[in-house]
Amino acid sequence: MTAVATTPQPPRSAPGPNPLALIWRLGAARPGLMAVNFVLWAVVHAAPVLAGLWFKAIFDALGGVGPAGANPWTFLALALSVDVARIGLLAAAVWAWATYWAELVLRMRRNLLTHLLTAPGTHRLPDSPSEAISRFRDDVDDVALYVEYWVDFWGLALFGVLALAIMFRIDPTMTALILVPLGLTLVLTQVLRPTIRAVRRRLREATGRVTDFVGETFQAVASVQAVGREASVVGAFERLGGVRRTAAVRDALLAELFKNVNDNMVHLSTAVILLVGAGAMQRGTFTVGDFALFVSYLPRLTTVVSFLGAMMVQHRRTAVSFERLDGLLAGAGPEVVVGDADLHLRGPMPTFLDPRPDAEPLAELRVEGLTVRHGDGAVAVEDASFVLPRGGFTVVTGRVGSGKSMLVRAVIGLRPIESGRITWNGERVADPASFFVPPRSAYTGQVPRLFSDTLRENVVLGRPDAERGLEAALRTAVLDHDVARLDHGLDTEVGTRGVKLSGGQVQRSAAARMFLRGADLLVFDDLSSALDVETERELWARLFEERADVTCLVVSHRRAALERADQVLVMDAGRIVDRGTFDALRVRSPELAELLGEVQAPVAAERVGAPC
Repeated sequence: MTAVATTPQPPRSAPGPNPLALIWRLGAARPGLMAVNFVLWAVVHAAPVLAGLWFKAIFDALGGVGPAGANPWTFLALALSVDVARIGLLAAAVWAWATYWAELVLRMRRNLLTHLLTAPGTHRLPDSPSEAISRFRDDVDDVALYVEYWVDFWGLALFGVLALAIMFRIDPTMTALILVPLGLTLVLTQVLRPTIRAVRRRLREATGRVTDFVGETFQAVASVQAVGREASVVGAFERLGGVRRTAAVRDALLAELFKNVNDNMVHLSTAVILLVGAGAMQRGTFTVGDFALFVSYLPRLTTVVSFLGAMMVQHRRTAVSFERLDGLLAGAGPEVVVGDADLHLRGPMPTFLDPRPDAEPLAELRVEGLTVRHGDGAVAVEDASFVLPRGGFTVVTGRVGSGKSMLVRAVIGLRPIESGRITWNGERVADPASFFVPPRSAYTGQVPRLFSDTLRENVVLGRPDAERGLEAALRTAVLDHDVARLDHGLDTEVGTRGVKLSGGQVQRSAAARMFLRGADLLVFDDLSSALDVETERELWARLFEERADVTCLVVSHRRAALERADQVLVMDAGRIVDRGTFDALRVRSPELAELLGEVQAPVAAERVGAPC
């Protein structure tokens, strides 16, 4: 702990990520499985070359132009044998790819989540949580899809080279003519590529807006019902759904148009064979077997050309996906996404190791000259200084927008700090984001996050040793009686974001989760906003009854918290403009008097604005 508490973001390099280099690092983590996929799919995709040769031999034998002693049934048996063997290889190849794909996406998502949770410094999601989920899902899948293209590429390329070589040897002119419509398919792919990308991007953006709206609506159900705006919300949802529907239809139409053009190119190539081949057959330079071979190769050759065009498009999309994932990592670099990681998919699970650091009990937390800015560069908190002694109860109060929440979030590392100094027992805190975690600190925000699981799991968060203190944590959070009234007690499903609970129950569930961590410093950001006065008073009383030496930093304007505080910090326009006890401030602070709705009594006391 010997560095200043600032976490500048690393600059992003000018050139974009190289998808080829990144997916090579991603795939090479399991070289054996990668090689198995390449070999199996190469055989699966190239095997139809042999089938075409057998079909040629069958029809030539039937037409009497085959080699002496050749039997059509022999070639038919060979063709069937090739297909049966290919089906067996296909089953093995599908298993190998499914295994490989699962490891690829699991490793990328694990690396993303691990970096977001454990990387030093203060990190914020670049967009909404729904957009972050979209990046976890869609962009990771896009990268895995590009790996799949390369797994398929070698077999399809081998088929294309062999097929064209055989066809050229039979009839160079006809092969050249057939390549013309196939070449047009590739040109069309390149021409439509920007349109395809633009349409798909609009579809993804429209989907993201719908997802964001649904998430925000679930979060604000009570508020919407309170003001009777259900019809407006439904109307807005219908408009967003209409935009997404239009984007989806355009994307589907474009994909179907592209598919139909490719299919028609096959028909056009077949027509070329019929027209040109008829004359060649009359001259005796083109056999029925040759025709069968050309016709059997054409659909797959068209597939190869379409595949190459789609692979070029996917290359671009993968570069965009890596850029988006890099943005989610706050510029740490896409190399983080493709790094190696032990997924523990085989063998016994490792022993659980408690990730909580060894912590020196809090004696004093000191904040000096803290300055924080908004994302647009405007000052949010300026030159804030205060001291939290062990066992103290400090309340930060002020008008809406005065910087209260920004201050406490910056102290515990949830916002980057521009300047200032934070010390724990006299030692500088190098990285507040990774330092202020249990057992040092625990935090509950203005809008607590609950998961779509049982109440028990939302409180214990999977910790194997949490059951021992669960009952005490529920009692301290004044949630014990509520749990007793629930149909299934602690095993009650709370619904999406706790929608089946009241606002107060959601806040007290988050408080119980925090109390269960056993942290020295408890940070509450307007916890009591959904609690009635008596419940809030009971919560604070039970907390100090359970843990007399706990230290609290509380954002609140409620009298129950202010009256209990041994230190109140009054904020205005991002600055701490006054501090002291509640009784002293209520008669000299106009800001506090306004919050309480009281008339300020004139006093001669000097305002205290200096640092502690």
